Amino acid sequence: MNLTKKFATMTAIAAAAMLMSQGASAQQADFANPEWANHAWYVGGGWGTTRGHFEDSEIINSITTPTYTPNSYRSDEKDPGYKLFVGKQLSRNWALEAGVVDLGGFDFNTTSTQGTESGGRVRYIGAHLDLLGILPLNERWSVFGRVGAHYTESRSKITGSQYAAYGVNTKDKAWGPKVGLGLEYKFNEALAMRGEWERYRQDDVFRTKADVDMWSLGLVYKLGRPATAPVVYTPPPAPAPVVETPAPAPAPAPAPVPSSEKVSFQSSALFDFDKAVVKPEGKAALDELLKKQEGVNTEVMVTVGHTDSKGTDEYNQKLSLRRAEAVKAYLVSKGVDASRVYTEGKGESQPVADNKTDAGRAENRRVTVEVVGTRAPAK
Repeated sequence: MNLTKKFATMTAIAAAAMLMSQGASAQQADFANPEWANHAWYVGGGWGTTRGHFEDSEIINSITTPTYTPNSYRSDEKDPGYKLFVGKQLSRNWALEAGVVDLGGFDFNTTSTQGTESGGRVRYIGAHLDLLGILPLNERWSVFGRVGAHYTESRSKITGSQYAAYGVNTKDKAWGPKVGLGLEYKFNEALAMRGEWERYRQDDVFRTKADVDMWSLGLVYKLGRPATAPVVYTPPPAPAPVVETPAPAPAPAPAPVPSSEKVSFQSSALFDFDKAVVKPEGKAALDELLKKQEGVNTEVMVTVGHTDSKGTDEYNQKLSLRRAEAVKAYLVSKGVDASRVYTEGKGESQPVADNKTDAGRAENRRVTVEVVGTRAPAK
């Protein structure tokens, strides 16, 4: 089976396992912390199979002597392998990884025309440092490539007097390049599964160049995930009717005047593109809104996020909710009672303009804040 077929088989197994678990995990998946996920530290590991590609003709030539002429050569170039690593997400598209890897052992055996038999086993264990380039396909699936270097120790056990020049038990250490390709599926923003192929360039005991391929399945876990709790908007109950019995009394004080105000902010005024962090000019606009509400006994504040039609429905829904929650967080930081502020995300479902034009899409990218309360009458 060639390299392409092996990689396709490995990734197909990974995809089948991930699709089986998607139904259960989709209900619990939470992608509300993109800034954290794109800069987090992570740990991981993988297990799979390795295969060596050796220069057999050079090995045969190196052991041929006047007293030993090989007439057969057999090799076992497959073995299990594993790796453990730690990584740092530099951005959504780049990461650094460092780890240790055991590429397994590979055997060979020869017989000679003189009737003797000899052989050996070479095992590779090392450490690596890689740069990863990541291409997200959607919120869950990504493809990635890696390029890096590894420092590997090859441990050789040799039998037969014709190998005496190489030593019976030999350890060689050398640097070498490595490359790889992979497919990743995120169960949520902290846990993911990978299927990948990597190629390591090695030096063996005979000073010939050898390539070792590794196909593996593994898990990646990002550390320090922020705790998130969804906020569900529940309308306040309607006030119960109050029946008053007239009685001689001084004239009652004027009743508070009901107050309701709904303000719409363009998303570009509050947030940078594809972000959910309130900008300084956005904070100033919200401060102005709070200043206008001085003297109002606030009963309910509702922040509602909206997007244009670009992107998937699922992504736009979550982006609109994250922005509404960011506005709530700022209002609470300015002294508003958190229990009176509710959030909603409408995604792209309630456009106020035509999404076919830039101007229309700009109008649809907005956050509205509605304040309901009572204002005491002027004395």
